[in-house]
Amino acid sequence: MSKLFVDEIVHQSSQGSGTITLGASGETTNIVGTLQNNGSAFAQGITMADQWRLTADVTTTDSVLTTNLERVDTAGQGTLGTGMTESSGVFTFPSTGIYLVEFDTTYFLSGDSRYVSARIEATVDNSTYNPVALDTSFVQQTQSGATSGFVRTSSLIDVTDVSNVKVKFRVSSFASVTFGSNTTYNRTFMTFIRLGDT
Repeated sequence: MSKLFVDEIVHQSSQGSGTITLGASGETTNIVGTLQNNGSAFAQGITMADQWRLTADVTTTDSVLTTNLERVDTAGQGTLGTGMTESSGVFTFPSTGIYLVEFDTTYFLSGDSRYVSARIEATVDNSTYNPVALDTSFVQQTQSGATSGFVRTSSLIDVTDVSNVKVKFRVSSFASVTFGSNTTYNRTFMTFIRLGDT
């Protein structure tokens, strides 16, 4: 095995702005150590994943979830990287990037409701929120006692500025529906996964 010892490799024709190819098609190029992009290490795979959940039931026809929210903390659950920050139901992202945001909710009602909705609302100016995802189900009572259901919605959020791009979560229904909660497992919950750079 031969070794080449150099401090810097520069393209011969353009002094730094050309393309330098290592290896050839079908070959394996082995990088030992840390591969960097302009001095910063390349991120490998998903570097941030976080979940939050509702810890007290909410009975409403239309509400933004602003209280009783916690990061999942039961044994076996976890967070990858620097997670989200939450204040009065507004979630702030830890860094710029493209994020998958999911909102899942379980609901129940002793009666009928023509619709039950889960909505993700986003702002790009830290002020005006607009829906970016909304899914709807319904309740039709088929037995005595409460009938339950489930709604999921999701969106990709382009976080170009962590001070301005934020999200919050709204639930609504035609009749007053109870949205379920728990402190040890997920019933109504939010998932955040950073997929890559913006």
